Amino acid sequence: MAVEQVPLSEQAHSLGPAQYGEPVTRPDEPPPVRAWIHTRTGHEAVDGVAVAWTPRAVRLRYTDGHGREGFAWVWANAVARR
Repeated sequence: MAVEQVPLSEQAHSLGPAQYGEPVTRPDEPPPVRAWIHTRTGHEAVDGVAVAWTPRAVRLRYTDGHGREGFAWVWANAVARR
């Protein structure tokens, strides 16, 4: 069964490459995290996993309040391990 994706209009705002920087680390087993994201409708805390990170930011695979999957680069201080 395919996982429904967060619609483009409701996706979290994502940092760009100049913001998240390098080097990018990609773990074999992404750790579970809780993170704050910013969407068109405001801020919300979501559960997810850290699929990549740099010294400044984390690439998050998250589940929104409707059970849909999304991805975003967010600042590292917006993320905590679960």
